[in-house]
Amino acid sequence: MSILTYILGWPLLAALALVLVPRNYRVIIRAIAVLATLISAMLAVKMFCQYAGAPVDADGYRFVQQIPWVESLGISYHVGVDGLNVGLILMGAIVAFTAALCSWEIQTREKEFYILLLVMTGGILGAFASLDLFFFYFLHELALVPTFIMIGVWGRGERRNYATFQITLYLSIGALIALIGLIALYVKSGANTFDIPKLTEYIAAHPLTSHAQNFIFPLLLFGFGILVSLWPFHSWAPLGYGVAPSPTAMLHAGVLKKFGLYGLIRIALPLMPQAAHSWMNFLAWLCLGNILYVGWVAMRQRDLNLLIGNSSVAHMGFIFLGIASLNIIGVTGAVFIMIAHGFLAALTFALSGYIYQKTGTLQISELGGLCRPLRFIGTVLLMAAMAGCGLPGFANFVGEVTVFFGAWKVFPLVTGLALWGALIIGAIYMTRAIRNILHGPVPENFSNLPDASNPWRKLPYALLLASLLVFGFLPKLLTEKINPDAQKIVSMANPTLEKSNVAAVFEIRNPQSAIPN
Repeated sequence: MSILTYILGWPLLAALALVLVPRNYRVIIRAIAVLATLISAMLAVKMFCQYAGAPVDADGYRFVQQIPWVESLGISYHVGVDGLNVGLILMGAIVAFTAALCSWEIQTREKEFYILLLVMTGGILGAFASLDLFFFYFLHELALVPTFIMIGVWGRGERRNYATFQITLYLSIGALIALIGLIALYVKSGANTFDIPKLTEYIAAHPLTSHAQNFIFPLLLFGFGILVSLWPFHSWAPLGYGVAPSPTAMLHAGVLKKFGLYGLIRIALPLMPQAAHSWMNFLAWLCLGNILYVGWVAMRQRDLNLLIGNSSVAHMGFIFLGIASLNIIGVTGAVFIMIAHGFLAALTFALSGYIYQKTGTLQISELGGLCRPLRFIGTVLLMAAMAGCGLPGFANFVGEVTVFFGAWKVFPLVTGLALWGALIIGAIYMTRAIRNILHGPVPENFSNLPDASNPWRKLPYALLLASLLVFGFLPKLLTEKINPDAQKIVSMANPTLEKSNVAAVFEIRNPQSAIPN
């Protein structure tokens, strides 16, 4: 049995086990959730470390397991990893563990919350590990439904119900559009299989017609784009994250939102290269809406969670820019940012959750000087803000620089505007927020706030921050894994080029030398 089955299976089994535990056994319920996510995270770390030495199947995947299910439709339980998703699964498992640790803020209906959290975790990890289109989509929906429930029941603030309605409406529409695109891909391909490697191989030998590509690709682009908060379909995200309980925001903003981006890279680009080329210029300009417009909106925010939510949406623009470049540097950088942003988003929402629990507010004007009473939390928040600004030493810097290198040769004007957004707009709203929250006089009622004093309370923040620093100082841990499979995507997305000439066309004779390490 593949280690991936255990990674996604432990949270789902724990969710089933919690159904049998009486709701007044609060300590046991929390312990089961934390233990299950810890085991899953440890297995993900083991898988990541053993990746290089693992056997590779004929399609280039490792840790593969396939069990036929509905053979007449070509549906099977098929999991495996390559360079595109091995880092995402590692990031998702670590974020899930830290989200379980940060769930101490939940004081009502704890049993139901942890069951939903574990189901969400299993669905997320399963969606990224799946090599079957049916389970790829089904497991994403399995993770998405708990999001709506958790915001509606455990959300905070007067706009909770409105935010729940909006996020449900937007994400349901996005998922429906993507589903139509995936079904159309299955029907139009004629391969009679949902298996992604077989589908890829079949379409490589029997390319889709131009008409089919031009019909399916926009469905996947905008369906997945809505799920990712592509501008102008982004307004659900900041509001939803602003009212969501911290563990939910950590998992959704940090991990689940990457599903649409991963789907574009894994499915849309290689299977519909002609349509991809015709839409990439439009996507490159559209992503400026995320970087510039949403960045300006973030500058105007007076609520910390809304600022973080808008910042998260703005960072999606850099990933879309890397995808739009359709070269190896840009695609590698896009995958790198997906992983780095997952850690960063989880860390910032975890910190805002701690501040809200201790102060009762996230209004920036009501906070101040928190670095004095909250020395550990304040220090980590300062470092997270610097990571969000793209400071060297953090993983976000590596990903953004790589994307800019890749996009500059293709979209110099767009890249220049994106650089301005990253260096100026992002720096302004992050540094201003840090100044107002952590520095200056301490409000009298906040002078004796308790800091995260014991190692167990510090662990989730330290683990997420350490992940950003490890991949920031040692990006080769990721780039060596991502690079070969990014090359495959680029080769398939550029069918008019010989595979051996793809690197030369983009002036990358040695791909690893072009990526910071």
